[in-house]
Amino acid sequence: MAALAGCTPDTPVASPTAAPSPSGPQTATPTPTVATTTPVPATAGSQPPPSGAPPSKAPPSGVLSRQYSLSDPTSQWVIVNKHRPLAPLQFVPADLVQPRVQLAVSGEASLLNSTTAGAAEKLFAAAASAGATMTLASGYRCFQTQTATYNGYVNTRGQASADTASARPGFSEHQTGWAFDIGDGGGACSFEPCFADQPAAVWAKANAHTYGFVVRYPWMLNDITGYYYEPWHLRFIGVEAATDMATRGIGTLEEYFGLEAAPGYL
Repeated sequence: MAALAGCTPDTPVASPTAAPSPSGPQTATPTPTVATTTPVPATAGSQPPPSGAPPSKAPPSGVLSRQYSLSDPTSQWVIVNKHRPLAPLQFVPADLVQPRVQLAVSGEASLLNSTTAGAAEKLFAAAASAGATMTLASGYRCFQTQTATYNGYVNTRGQASADTASARPGFSEHQTGWAFDIGDGGGACSFEPCFADQPAAVWAKANAHTYGFVVRYPWMLNDITGYYYEPWHLRFIGVEAATDMATRGIGTLEEYFGLEAAPGYL
């Protein structure tokens, strides 16, 4: 709790969506912003290389109408994995808000960046309409909280095992505000393999891309992502990119954005 208190914003603000909040009245939040780069044509990256340079192949994401930074933590495409720490390492999103969704947590864990929060509200509402109740089980974690979380795994499981289940501080998507974990409305199988069969997980796997989310750590792709299957961990990358990934059947962000696999820390 000390770690939480030390880095939780004093006054979290609510997402601007008009839906009622399950945690009580909230204050308004500024208009969400997303850092982007200048739009590029679909053929970007496919021009001939300079004379003498080896030919390069544009990543699948290169066909999209807009391109975003893969390294700026304020970008919806930022890639954080065991080869790519956050820069700065103790990054804190400037626009953390509490989405108006069913919460299974409080404090900083109930926060997301404003863009992700708005998309999450639509995602949760659509799931509920389809009969799958979701809860927000773990959202933002600051550097200090991730340090405590990771060290807890190390102390109980050893570092080698901990590295397959929890990110080292500064290497966690939760610190960006672009990712969160979901739970089932009944609390069944939380953070356990059997969660994959719960209604919330089944619905999210089939439909989350429609709202801009992907299941970040898919089944049997840990040799690329560095983590075993986490059907509860959703990551926002935008509707266009998430839908394109689903249509092409590409499972990982590393493959989609043309990055090397990151099975272990360098």
